[in-house]
Amino acid sequence: MKLLKNTLYALLLGGMMTSCNFLEKEPMELTPETYFNTADEASSFLTGIYAILGQASFYGENYIYLEGGDDLETYGGASARTPATKGLVCVNALSSDAAVTGFWYTLYSGINRANMFLENIDKVQDLDDNVKAQYIAEARFLRAFYYFNLVQNWGDVPFRTESTDKVTGLDIPCTDRQIIYDFIISEMSEVSDEQTGGLLSAAELNFKPGHVSKSAAWGMLSRVYLFRAGEWHRENRQPTEDEQTTYFAKASEYGQKVMNLNVHGLAPNYWDFFIDICGNEYNTTANESLWEAEFAGNYTTDIVAEGRWGNIVGLGAPDLSNETSVVGSDDPGYSYEFFFATPYLYNLYVKNDDKERFYWNLAQFKYLDEDGGTKKAVKKRQFFSEEAMNTILNTFGNWGRGTYSYAGDFAKASTKNDVSRPCAKYRREYEADKKNKNFTSINYPILRYADVLLMVAEAENEVNGGPTQLAKDCLKAVRERAGLAYPNGIETQDAFREAIKEERAMELCFEFTRRNDLIRWGELTSAMLRSRTYPVDATTEEWKQATLNNAQGYLTVDETYNYFPIPDAEMSVNKAITTNNPGW
Repeated sequence: MKLLKNTLYALLLGGMMTSCNFLEKEPMELTPETYFNTADEASSFLTGIYAILGQASFYGENYIYLEGGDDLETYGGASARTPATKGLVCVNALSSDAAVTGFWYTLYSGINRANMFLENIDKVQDLDDNVKAQYIAEARFLRAFYYFNLVQNWGDVPFRTESTDKVTGLDIPCTDRQIIYDFIISEMSEVSDEQTGGLLSAAELNFKPGHVSKSAAWGMLSRVYLFRAGEWHRENRQPTEDEQTTYFAKASEYGQKVMNLNVHGLAPNYWDFFIDICGNEYNTTANESLWEAEFAGNYTTDIVAEGRWGNIVGLGAPDLSNETSVVGSDDPGYSYEFFFATPYLYNLYVKNDDKERFYWNLAQFKYLDEDGGTKKAVKKRQFFSEEAMNTILNTFGNWGRGTYSYAGDFAKASTKNDVSRPCAKYRREYEADKKNKNFTSINYPILRYADVLLMVAEAENEVNGGPTQLAKDCLKAVRERAGLAYPNGIETQDAFREAIKEERAMELCFEFTRRNDLIRWGELTSAMLRSRTYPVDATTEEWKQATLNNAQGYLTVDETYNYFPIPDAEMSVNKAITTNNPGW
């Protein structure tokens, strides 16, 4: 059982929450008047700051729809479903969009909780000084992280470091994002300082990434600096000297801090990490995970803290949740299959001969129930091609883990190759509990070591006018883990830059970092156009989602989508905000 999940269990069983639905309800008793009397109460309040990450309006669900609209994946739900109210992924968001509004207020709720915690933590008398320093550091980091999400998505936003009685109805103007960046960086760097920072090391946390460690903070600082370096793109101006050099140098510096610890690495196989998080385990083969958003339970007990990873983004399978006797490989877990790869992503894998990540990340099969459609058990898989079936069964087997093989497996007979495959990254078959139809305990990987390596490689290339040996080594490590050699012909800055962009796509697809990558590169509109118009050979290929669900329409964006709209609900009560973001 994961560390933070134990805390969540204790918190929920202790009656802190007024509702059993932890992801959707605010903890009504989380106030200075009822808390900060004991060390246990301080710990519970800190958990309430972390709990923001798991809200349905954040990583619990809506983050998928808000950040999933990019050039690698598209919404492709069943033909009978329409994505009319599902955020920016379907390029139909309005300033009244419920997902956008919920995300805005959830982030400010987390900031307010952190402010309240920091204002009252000194009231606790029985708290060990070292533990107190750790708690303060984690609260400061989380507050900074929530502000980073606001700046990434909205740019200039209201900024406040004191608590309020409520998060609406306050006339607070938007603060220049550069001031907020300075705050984010100052907070994250101070709390992660080797000598004076209160954050514990990953080793001191026993490599349980539910809590923020120094490693997580340094890796996140790399991400912050890289995004800040690209702000000039969406502001339509020339870059400053800091944006051209300093920020890239700092991104590399903090990424190297993670590397130099020599405690994090890449799991032996690409799929090891994802099997671990699907099986309610942390990665212990290499401590690849730096930070995860925690989820727990299967929605069948009083402990309810589930997410939708593997359910919204996952492999298609029959719904066997009501068949209580069907467990294990007979029930691989239901998924709506809402997210499909674009042909562009599909062919990136083909171009690089990247079979390991291709076969894991993009569905090569779907689960079928027993003959007759009785939905009593899964007995076979239908593979999209005979080549995929033979390669997986003969080369990868069950990816070295589990018992999920079926005697009835067969290859689909087709004259055309479907280049729009569902996401297969989060596989519910590895869940230990009886599967619920709509909720899973699969954690969301906020940051893992492979991302750190690629950020260092990118930053080194930018600040040095071309790839350094360190940049090459970082890229080489990620590719070798995937069974690929270092690519030829990428000695120039431009060539290496493009190689990094492609590598991030193949390594990190469906982890929802891509939209923000495209924004900081100034490529959101051009990349979406590329995927929308990607040539598909009609004689040998088909892009089913383009015709079934107008996937190409979901990829139609303009510069407006470099920002989220400030919610109507905020503008109606905050009279200090008089104009919305550009285009909204």
